[in-house]
Amino acid sequence: MKATEILMEEHEVISRVLDSLEIASQEPATSPNFYLDAAEFIKGFADGCHHRKEENVLFKAMVESGLPAQGGPIGVMLYEHEQGRQLTAAMRQAAQRWKDGDEGGRFAAQQAALSYVALLRQHIAKENGVLFPMADRLIPLDQQDQVAEGFEHVEHEETGEGVHEKYLALAHSLEIQTAV
Repeated sequence: MKATEILMEEHEVISRVLDSLEIASQEPATSPNFYLDAAEFIKGFADGCHHRKEENVLFKAMVESGLPAQGGPIGVMLYEHEQGRQLTAAMRQAAQRWKDGDEGGRFAAQQAALSYVALLRQHIAKENGVLFPMADRLIPLDQQDQVAEGFEHVEHEETGEGVHEKYLALAHSLEIQTAV
């Protein structure tokens, strides 16, 4: 499997959580714990594993193959990753305020969640439709396997054994909570 296919499979998991966040943000009965769990998934899986693979492995391979790190597609993706981190932190903080009794946290958590959903949906579309095909063309075939091996290293060595599976289970739990 190509490295970009691995990332696109992870995008599918992230997209299911985005769907759950959108549904939860329209349901009055959603608890603050849902947003705290979603923020944990985003921090641990979307950012801690998936974005780490992109930033530390794929983007570096693309730069080594001639794509500029600043001002081009990679710069845009890095900027959007940072925006996602800020929105996730805002969602987590608002949900914690809400959990601690501040009802204003409810609206703030919902708005941060919906902003994150909008950001990530367009981000994923750009990566799947533009950046990943560019990577497939740009990175020489003999280096494609090294990129996939780098992903394995991130998943098993940097984030820890079993962590990936833990977040897949959390994504499933979030989906079940919002199933209609």
